[in-house]
Amino acid sequence: MDQDNNSEDELVGPSEDASEDESLPSRLPGLSDSEAVEMLWQVRAQRRQSSPELPETVTRLTAPDGSLLYLVGTAHFSDSSKKDVATTIRAVQPDVVVVELCQYRVSMLKMDEKTLLKEAKDINLDKVQQAIKQNGVMSGLMQILLLKVSAHITEQLGMAPGGEFREAFKQAGRVPFCKFHLGDRPIPVTFKRAIAALSLWQKARLAWGLCFLSDPISKEDVEKCKQKDLLEQTMLEMIGEFPALHQTIVAERDIYLTHTLRQAARCVEAPPNAQKVPAVVVGVVGMGHVPGIERNWEKELNIQEIMSVAPPSRFGWMLRTVLKAGVMGVLGYACYRAGGGMGRALLSLPAVQSLLDNLRPLPPAAA
Repeated sequence: MDQDNNSEDELVGPSEDASEDESLPSRLPGLSDSEAVEMLWQVRAQRRQSSPELPETVTRLTAPDGSLLYLVGTAHFSDSSKKDVATTIRAVQPDVVVVELCQYRVSMLKMDEKTLLKEAKDINLDKVQQAIKQNGVMSGLMQILLLKVSAHITEQLGMAPGGEFREAFKQAGRVPFCKFHLGDRPIPVTFKRAIAALSLWQKARLAWGLCFLSDPISKEDVEKCKQKDLLEQTMLEMIGEFPALHQTIVAERDIYLTHTLRQAARCVEAPPNAQKVPAVVVGVVGMGHVPGIERNWEKELNIQEIMSVAPPSRFGWMLRTVLKAGVMGVLGYACYRAGGGMGRALLSLPAVQSLLDNLRPLPPAAA
């Protein structure tokens, strides 16, 4: 994590061997630390292309201090997106790589494709309980439904999501001095704000649609997601269906991603005299976020506004109360059937007490 920027998470790049043409020069005997740093800086400068030929999915943006952002728009289940990311990072040799991930999804960077494929398909009770514990009942269940959508695509394509992020992580580790940042808003905040923005009827309609998703998806369909016109048409359809959902899941994250990308695109210190020079940044985000980041790039942004989570609603309080009453009823009947001594023993179990504590209703938020 940057000491002067609490909104970004910074990771160290992977320590894996680069290919032969990308290998770094061995340290020459007698070089001091500062001389070695300066040599590596020069190596990167020589590799960096001043006018690179980049894929059509790359958008170039400039910060006020002259720093450059190369924004790679990707489809999350796409082999060609991985190639676009690798091509861009090799060509521009960035100071920072920022990806559309948060600390809650960082594990996908270090899992292999086989493990991720298995995880995406295997939605079990433990995952449901973990999602509910982390995000609350409604947000947790919605997260599980979205995981089901991801698992459906994974099963259709035989491909795990996030390959472009893993490629970015690998390529960043091959660039001298390159930092790796997690640029997305924490997913619990996104889910809680999304659920709070939907009416009860909208929640039911969304859950129903996600539960019965079964349309076949081909790799050609995924590649079409990289076409801006098709994607914007899809976004317009979603706005008409669930405008509040688009606001929290897409528009607000556009703002957050813009903020973290602008924080990364700040001058860096060049050896040997720590002179400030414009930074080069590569951002890796879903193509659906590219238009929003372009629109927000030069705007004043209010990050605190999109990070707040409303207190539990009256409906949530009523739901917890009903659940508690149901659990108490079941426990009461169990105590009656088991007898007084057995009932007291059952109620004294840590698991039962923990369940009752978790279901204790909170007072409803003031109107």
